[in-house]
Amino acid sequence: MTQQQQIAQIESLDHEGRGVAHVEGKTIFIEGALPYEVVTYSSFRKKPSYENAVAVDVLKDSYMRTQPSCPHYGVCGGCSMQHVEFTAQVAIKQRVLEDNLARIGKVRPQVVMTPIAGPAWGYRHRARLSARLVEKKGGVLVGFHEKRSSFIADMNECHILPKHISALITPLRQMIYQLSINNRMPQVEVAVGSDVDILVFRNMDAITDADVAILKGFSDQYSQPGRPLQMWLQPKGPETCYPIYPLDAPRLTYRLADFNVEMPYYPTEFTQVNPDINNVMVARALRLLDPQAGERIADMFCGIGNFTLPIARSGATVHGMEGSQALVKRAVENATHNGLQDKVSYEMANLFDVTEESLAALGKFDKMLIDPPRDGAIQLVKAFTEETAPQRLVYVSCNPSTLARDAGILVHTKGYTLKSAGIVNMFPHTGHVESIAWFEKTSPCMTHAEVAEMEAREEAERDAARAIAIAAREVREIQLAELRAIEKAEKQAAKAARTAEFQARTAANAEKRAAFEARQAEGDTDSEQAE
Repeated sequence: MTQQQQIAQIESLDHEGRGVAHVEGKTIFIEGALPYEVVTYSSFRKKPSYENAVAVDVLKDSYMRTQPSCPHYGVCGGCSMQHVEFTAQVAIKQRVLEDNLARIGKVRPQVVMTPIAGPAWGYRHRARLSARLVEKKGGVLVGFHEKRSSFIADMNECHILPKHISALITPLRQMIYQLSINNRMPQVEVAVGSDVDILVFRNMDAITDADVAILKGFSDQYSQPGRPLQMWLQPKGPETCYPIYPLDAPRLTYRLADFNVEMPYYPTEFTQVNPDINNVMVARALRLLDPQAGERIADMFCGIGNFTLPIARSGATVHGMEGSQALVKRAVENATHNGLQDKVSYEMANLFDVTEESLAALGKFDKMLIDPPRDGAIQLVKAFTEETAPQRLVYVSCNPSTLARDAGILVHTKGYTLKSAGIVNMFPHTGHVESIAWFEKTSPCMTHAEVAEMEAREEAERDAARAIAIAAREVREIQLAELRAIEKAEKQAAKAARTAEFQARTAANAEKRAAFEARQAEGDTDSEQAE
């Protein structure tokens, strides 16, 4: 063990799949470590209250540890939990959700739902691969970035991509190297649809006729019977992408079979990356929402209509709101595509700026589904009043900490009960936690004065807790300083003792030598007198 490496016992995992330990009062987040393991670690980022580190050696391993399937695991930054047995990954994510709800939101669901989990491999139907010409590596690299690095992993396969897409990585490397702009094509977007596969090449410069021929030849070689591989170019932003070959390929779509919904989309537009899990997630969300004919339901952060259109199939009237005009346009087209244009309406709105007044202007909703990005929906839930709060709310989250924060507001200030919650393992082998929660209105909202009083009380409690933590840290620092002073004094005393002992031995040796020399001199004198 080098001087930079230390030993830690892992207590738990955080939401990114890192082992959590405490060493000398500091929290250490250790990549590649599992609960109950004892590891040596090396820190690569140090802060006053925490450190980020990587496990070097596992001295005592966990029952959850398994051999990673991918040969690039540990270097490629695409996965962070392949060393964790698959069912244990799901259990860990469920615990992360429950811990966040309890610690951040101070809430507990009445029922913890069975996790939604599906295939462990080949699930990722959307991916953004980087590409870079690296002559030292013998050509072009195509893949995900290395961990904590801007370098691209030198990879030839990816187990979380569908097999037929993973098999394209090496041919893609060879094909891009042949292009005239092989050093000006930094990205390949992958979209796997129901009937077509699409590769979108980010071309920083215009391509030549010879390049077009190479791209067409690649498509012809790797298209599958009844399933073309369509090539697209993206000269600037995502909205500039366009197909070049074959132009008669089927539309890019995914299907929600349980609701007879087909969703066309552009390869650069946001959709869920795991279609199998998305189908199950939508079905569970609608069972919890239980939409009925005649109800008016809101779908907040609606995207292209992933939940809106299945809700509309129930006969309810749905109003979708989304912050992107491009996604709203696609959602309107998808409603028409599925013959549901009379049941849905869409509106572009910044839901991070919603107010009580702007929410009231929308009218009363019987139920609401919220599917926000990682930042959550704090402004929206804060804007609920007794007049606008829906009776039932289903919250689909991609960040357990912001879900927990918003759940705390809903339960403690808006009169909701958290009926159930559970995770959705949308991204196996990563620390990403998707989840669903069902809230039911069971009591009145707090008044503004009551909320202000509660927030003031909580702030006072936080200040007191911070003061206690600071005092405790100061005590620990004093104790450590005292221990260091004692250790220093003991070392100095030991050194002084060693010095005194050495000096005493030196003096004794000098006395012995002097006595010896005196005896020798006396002997010489006696000899001279005898002569």
